[in-house]
Amino acid sequence: MGQLSRPGKDVTLSKEEMLLSKEAQYCSWGDTVHYAKELKIFSRSEGIYVYDSHGTQYLDLQMWHSVANFGYKNEYINNIVKDQIDALPQLSCQYLHEEKILLAEKIAQNIEKTFGEKGRVHFNIGGAAAIEDAIKIVRNHTKKNAAFAFMGGYHGRTLGATAITSSFRYREHFGHFADRAHFVQYPYQFRCPSNRGENCCDMSCFKEFEKLFESEYYSLVNPKTKNCEYGAFFVEPVQATGGYIVPPKGYFKELKKLLDRYGVLFVDDEVHMGFYRTGKMWAIEHFDVVPDIIVFGKACTNGLNPLSGIWAKEHLISPEVFPPGSTHSTYSSNTIGTAAALGVMNLIEESDFSTSVPEKGRYFLDRLKGLKKKYPQIGDVDGLGLALRIEICQKDGRTPDRELTDKVMNIGLKGKLSAGGRERGLLLSIGGYFKNVFTLAPSLFITHKEIDLAIDLFDEAFGEGLKA
Repeated sequence: MGQLSRPGKDVTLSKEEMLLSKEAQYCSWGDTVHYAKELKIFSRSEGIYVYDSHGTQYLDLQMWHSVANFGYKNEYINNIVKDQIDALPQLSCQYLHEEKILLAEKIAQNIEKTFGEKGRVHFNIGGAAAIEDAIKIVRNHTKKNAAFAFMGGYHGRTLGATAITSSFRYREHFGHFADRAHFVQYPYQFRCPSNRGENCCDMSCFKEFEKLFESEYYSLVNPKTKNCEYGAFFVEPVQATGGYIVPPKGYFKELKKLLDRYGVLFVDDEVHMGFYRTGKMWAIEHFDVVPDIIVFGKACTNGLNPLSGIWAKEHLISPEVFPPGSTHSTYSSNTIGTAAALGVMNLIEESDFSTSVPEKGRYFLDRLKGLKKKYPQIGDVDGLGLALRIEICQKDGRTPDRELTDKVMNIGLKGKLSAGGRERGLLLSIGGYFKNVFTLAPSLFITHKEIDLAIDLFDEAFGEGLKA
C-alpha cells in the first residue's frame, strides 16, 4: 500500500497501482508491453495458465510466443535447472562443461538422422543473436553481404536481423540500412499475392521470383556464370509474426532447387517453430527440404535462461573455415541454459510429440472451423500442428479488421470472462500483415478439455468484441 499526495486530498493506492505508476515513470516503453490497453502484473504460472496479482486465472494461448512449449513450471526441466544452480551455476564460455557438449551432440545427431547431413552447433543467446551468427557463416562462406528474405518475415531486431526483416517500421528510426534484404513475396494463400484466389496456388509467386534469374537485367544474377549477387535466402518455414502462414506443400522444394542452382544458401529460421511446435522437431521437415543452416532458440530451454544457436553443414562451419574467435558472446553456452536445453531434448526423446501434437492440432483446428462458421468476421483459420491462426476480418470475410482484433485481445486481458464457470482471462497474441491475426501457440501438453475451454473463452471474448 502507498500514498499518492495531491493538493486537497490523499488517495490510497493498491500495490498494483503503485507498481504501474512506477512502471510508467521508470520503464522504457520501447518493448511491446504497451501494445495492450490493459496492463497486467502477473505473479505466478503453471501448466497452460498464468495468474495475476488478484489470483485471476488466464488461459495462455501464446505461451510466451512459443517459448514455453512444454508448459509453465515444468517440473522435470525446472528440477534440472535447480540441480545445475547447485552444481555449476556459472562458467565462462571460454571453458567447456559437460552439458554444452552433450546438447550439441544431441542436436547435431538429430539433424544428421533427419536430413542425412553432418554439421556442428554454435550457441548464443536469443534468436536475433543466432541470426547474426548465421549471417556471419553466410558471409564467411560466400563473401557476399546481400541476402533474400520474405515479405512478412521476422528474424529479430538487432541491426543485422532487422535488415532481413521486412517491416520498415523496425528500421524506420535507425538510419539507412545499406544491406537490407531483397524481399520476396511469401505464398500467403488466403491473401494470394498474385490475386488468384485463396483456394488456388499455382506457384505463380515462385514463378515470378524464378523469372528474375533469366536475365542479368533483372539485377540478381549473371546467367552465363550462374553467379548470384545474393549469398543466402533466410526462410521461416511457417511465418510467425507474419501470422502463422503455412505455405503450399511444394513451394520450398522448388525454391531450394533454384537456390542450389545458383549457389545461394538456404537458411532455415526455426526460432519460433522449432522443437515440435508444428508436430516435427523442425518445421522445415514438412516440406522435403534439407537446409544449409538451421537457426534455433525460444523453446530450446522452455524459457529458462535464454539460449539459442545455429547448426550448419560441416563445410560451412568446420574449424578450418570458421576458426576460434569467429563469433562469441559472454553468455552464449551458459551452464544453466545448456542444462535446461539438454533437459528439453531428453523430454522430447521420452515423449510422443510427433503423434500427439498433430492430433491435438487437428482437434483444435476443427473447433476453430466451427467458430468460423458461426462468425463471418473470421475470414480464415489454418495451422500446422499446434501453430494455429485465426484471421479477423470485417463482415465480408476479407477486409482486415485490426480494431476488432485489438478489442478481443484486450477483452481477454481484462480477466472478466465467465466461460468454464469462474472468472477467467485469455491471453492472445496478434500478428499478421495487417495486425488482424490471432496466432495461437498453446503448450504442447494442452489437453482436449483445455482446448474446449480455450474455444469457449475465445467465443465469449469475440462475442463481446462484436457488441463493443
